[in-house]
Amino acid sequence: MSEELFGSLRRKGQRRKAEEYVRGLLASSGRKTLRNIAGGPEDQAALQRVHHFISTSPWDWMPVREALARYVRRELAPAAWVIRSTVIPKSGPHMIGVDSRVGAARAKSPSGQQAVGTWLGSERGVVPVDWQLCLPERWLVAPLRRRAGIPPEVVAGTVDHCLREALHQVVAFGRAGGEPVVVDCPEAHTVDLVRELLALGLPFLTRIDPTTPLRLDRSALPKFGAGERPAGDLVNAMPQLRRRFESASGLTTAVSVPVTGPGVARSAGMLLTGAWPRDGAGERTLWLSGNGVSSPGAVLGLSRLSAAVARDGTAVSRDVGMCDFTGRSFPGWHHHMTLACVAHLMAVRAGLREAEMNRGPACA
Repeated sequence: MSEELFGSLRRKGQRRKAEEYVRGLLASSGRKTLRNIAGGPEDQAALQRVHHFISTSPWDWMPVREALARYVRRELAPAAWVIRSTVIPKSGPHMIGVDSRVGAARAKSPSGQQAVGTWLGSERGVVPVDWQLCLPERWLVAPLRRRAGIPPEVVAGTVDHCLREALHQVVAFGRAGGEPVVVDCPEAHTVDLVRELLALGLPFLTRIDPTTPLRLDRSALPKFGAGERPAGDLVNAMPQLRRRFESASGLTTAVSVPVTGPGVARSAGMLLTGAWPRDGAGERTLWLSGNGVSSPGAVLGLSRLSAAVARDGTAVSRDVGMCDFTGRSFPGWHHHMTLACVAHLMAVRAGLREAEMNRGPACA
């Protein structure tokens, strides 16, 4: 496994250091800082080696992520790519990408990093395979840009910009399995996002704001009006289309209506689905799907993968130090996040092995 994931690292010493770093993420207690991973404050030489490998060494993280994605697809048979935005709370302004406005708006923290993560998810587990860091403008100005080692081609990134980068990276990873893309980013501009997904030919499911304007597809619902209405109103106006679905998590009530959007062709086959947990009670969520994701059952199944990333994936990622990088180096952040993704995979595999052992051998 190690040779497969780290084979792109040219030198044997780099591969060994990558393995040691992953082991440190899994084994060290407390926050997974460079100092803790190096073995504590006593061994300054080890700390310098770890710091150099993560923060300044010029190894390319993208081949490692591509190898990770291939491995996860083969081992976990994922049902979808899941792309979610997240805020990583940070307490100081000198850490890479920190913006005081991010934490104040999203995380009840004075500052934070805004990032977009790409995960592969199945019933067996969810694993992150790629990350985009949304950089505020202040990080793109000298001398801060030079100190952080931010490459010339990197530009300031809103969540929408990072989403586009994440989607193009999904295409670059290769989609031999034809997995759909689930996007759960409340900050995204839905119409622009859908146009990008359609242009890339990706089957998709995206969470949608209730105020987003849409039209009923009158080719499927000819008796209803063709005016533009907020997505939430369209779902509420169709109680006769409500159906109940049963799953392992309980009953879900859903309404699905065919829709079109501004500048979107009807051939996209878009479906607006409103879902209520607990048999119609609880908070409603709205999802827009298309390019082949065309049934309420498929929508509800894929939406549960996004919930799994938010619930199970976040818990594992926290344990392996996904939020613990405290440096100002742009390559360092990506190196740390890449190896934390590998550590996340290792933790998921260990959990699967433990679950199989607890189940015991099947009865003859």
